[in-house]
Amino acid sequence: MKTDLFNYDLPPELIAQHPPERRELARMMVLHRDSGQIEHRRIADLVEYLRAPDVLVLNNTKVIPARVFGHKAASGGKVELLLLEEIRPGEWKVLMKTSRRPKAGDALSLCSGKARATMLEDGELGEAVLKIESDRPLMEILDEEGVPPLPPYIARKEQTPEQVEKDKVRYQTVFAKNPGSAAAPTAGLHFTPELLEALAQQGVSKAELTLHVGLGTFRPVSADIITDHEMHYERYRVSEEAASTIAAARASGGRVVAVGSTSVRTLESIPAIQAAEGSTNIFIYPPYAFRNVDAILTNFHLPKSTLLMMMSAFAGRELMLQAYETAVAEKYRFFSYGDCMLIL
Repeated sequence: MKTDLFNYDLPPELIAQHPPERRELARMMVLHRDSGQIEHRRIADLVEYLRAPDVLVLNNTKVIPARVFGHKAASGGKVELLLLEEIRPGEWKVLMKTSRRPKAGDALSLCSGKARATMLEDGELGEAVLKIESDRPLMEILDEEGVPPLPPYIARKEQTPEQVEKDKVRYQTVFAKNPGSAAAPTAGLHFTPELLEALAQQGVSKAELTLHVGLGTFRPVSADIITDHEMHYERYRVSEEAASTIAAARASGGRVVAVGSTSVRTLESIPAIQAAEGSTNIFIYPPYAFRNVDAILTNFHLPKSTLLMMMSAFAGRELMLQAYETAVAEKYRFFSYGDCMLIL
């Protein structure tokens, strides 16, 4: 299957550069797979579509301020890093942007000199492995010096300190708990404590799992044939409590409503609803028979992306592209800070 089959035209002005003033103001397209009907609602209307004993599955990963700046110790040349994953204690897989690549053994100064790094391995497509050391806990330094890892399509002309602080709050879900992501599970950004409480009041249960978002989710597809695309591994964990909640809802006739592609990836990486922990490089594209997901709340995704392919597997490629054409015509806001779609 060709990657171009998942392309669509998107006017650049529809790419959201800032979050909505309040989370609950996001628009929500509702797509009914059985009839093809499309409705235009708000995220607050989610309470009208879910009911007991449905279960809402949330990814409680926490985005770290993973974009850091520094310089090469020898030359002073600037270095920009995106911390992807701590693969061993003190050793980080990163994406590196610099005019001339350091060599193995070269030293870097990071975070205004508060951290030191040594180049261990150079990889492809900007990847590298660094040994990072600091006198204080690195996460404490990142909170002071790091910047939220906003995706490149959020291309603001200026980034003020006030905006950085706002992004630290808004590029994070209200239920984030476990630090480790290099990107937000963006469908979850629309939820407020009040919306979660309203769903609970009508008997919708909640289960939290963890998938730390990395290259597997946001690396673009460059291959012409989608099966030639290599997915990267991402770490996940489904607790006994979460598995029990999801299984109980299913046994009572409830739907498993996955919030975001990362929740879908986690649920579809386990053969049955059970506690599990590991890494997944699952790549979901049409045709695919979903085992553990009955409905999805998701944002609008990049053309030719693995995320759009996943949603096309769930709703059908032609119906999904029709929905996206409608979203463009109705001027929905796209991507991380944009609006959302409920697929039933």
